[in-house]
Amino acid sequence: MIRSLQILVYFALYFTVFVFAAWALVDALTRPAGAFVSAGKRTKNFWLAVTGAATAVAFVAIPAPIGLGAFSFLALAAAVGGIVYLVDVRPAVRPYSGRRGRGQGGGGKSPRGGW
Repeated sequence: MIRSLQILVYFALYFTVFVFAAWALVDALTRPAGAFVSAGKRTKNFWLAVTGAATAVAFVAIPAPIGLGAFSFLALAAAVGGIVYLVDVRPAVRPYSGRRGRGQGGGGKSPRGGW
């Protein structure tokens, strides 16, 4: 019983890391390259490489039967790569992406800091 619960928790944690990494990769793919430069972050290709590698490692680390269960020690690095993008880079490049957020004209602030 406890072993089954441990396996379920283990699976849930690794699957969550995979979801965050995949979300970061999809978001990086949809942002224009100029937004990264305008925000003062590294290039789009750099973040695509980081989030792509994080997604691949996170998928491989998911326990069988979905993933391979290999390289599970690298899942922490995958989590860091995805979370850094989502917490630091994504909010910085969002104003320069040319999209409207939340249906209210981009959230209120312009990229230059004014209203």
